[in-house]
Amino acid sequence: MEKLCLIISGGEYAPLPQELCAAEYVIACDRGYRYAERYGIVPDRIIGDFDSAELPQTKIPIDCAPTRKDDTDTMLAARHALEAGYREIAIVCAFGGRFDHAIANLQTGAFIAAHGGRARLVGADTDALVFEGGEVRIPRRSGWSLSLFSLSDRCEGVCVRGTKFVCEDVTVTNTFPVGVSNVWEADAAEVSAQSGILAVIQSKLRDGEHI
Repeated sequence: MEKLCLIISGGEYAPLPQELCAAEYVIACDRGYRYAERYGIVPDRIIGDFDSAELPQTKIPIDCAPTRKDDTDTMLAARHALEAGYREIAIVCAFGGRFDHAIANLQTGAFIAAHGGRARLVGADTDALVFEGGEVRIPRRSGWSLSLFSLSDRCEGVCVRGTKFVCEDVTVTNTFPVGVSNVWEADAAEVSAQSGILAVIQSKLRDGEHI
């Protein structure tokens, strides 16, 4: 099993899934340092431009970035994780704040996938897995939907099994939302793609909503 790097981003606070507590290396991004405190986690490194939180007074190594830069704080953390050799990277508190930051974090997930990794992005009501090629198994989650989106121009050879809507060897593009709103009909959904960067997104259904 690949070693896991956990990135605590600065979106809306979200509970930390138990399985991510076993991360070998933890990076807090800007306001994510305060979230790390709420989790009871001491990060190994803090990265950010600190435009949304004060620079913490700590002995933890800090990479202080300028506010005028191309990379978001979370992208800086992803680069650091990849350079350190991590290929399983989870980003928590990735959603629920600004919509543009949510898109940026999904693109960061695509960047991780394009560089040989697999990214999981977690929010309070959203859980996304981003990968390039290969197969993933998503355990059944009652009260949640399951959707697929291509983050590259196209994903080819996409197969979905164990769900209400199944498909075999289809092409999904980034210009048509053909993969939105599916649900489990088995204990797990099996999703695979021959090529392209695919996002498998679980979304918590609202009260009274069903598929």
